[in-house]
Amino acid sequence: MCAEFKIWSDFEGRFPAKYTCDGENQSPPLQWSGAAGCRSYALIVEDPDAPGGTFIHWVLYNIPAKVDRLPPNLPKTPELHGFGVQGVNDFDNLGYDGPCPPRGHGDHRYYFRLYALREETNYPPRLTAERLKESIKGLVTSQTEFMAKYSRK
Repeated sequence: MCAEFKIWSDFEGRFPAKYTCDGENQSPPLQWSGAAGCRSYALIVEDPDAPGGTFIHWVLYNIPAKVDRLPPNLPKTPELHGFGVQGVNDFDNLGYDGPCPPRGHGDHRYYFRLYALREETNYPPRLTAERLKESIKGLVTSQTEFMAKYSRK
């Protein structure tokens, strides 16, 4: 069983522009702790405030148990050597695409949901968030989240 754990980034509350479509659109650095005993992790970043329903910004999985942080600006490649593999987001792209809400739509909330899993996983790249969630059902021992907001005028 995994201990209670927590995820965070180098910013709180609001996204810096460099992690959004208005900036460099680079993935932010993430760090987590407190999940001793887990065998792997999966990460899904979603915006529940999107006009068409929840919008997926990042799907990353097969994250080894020894990993407790992700550096910024990860490449948009299927495999991130040492960090896992990436799925397809709702922009229909591989890897991370940052916040890009419609102009004038107000604040959107972006949840970085990290799942601690009881087994190592070896799923192929390019899974959608829906397929990943289905695949890890029954493997999740704990989950944590980090939320930040972003809006465009």
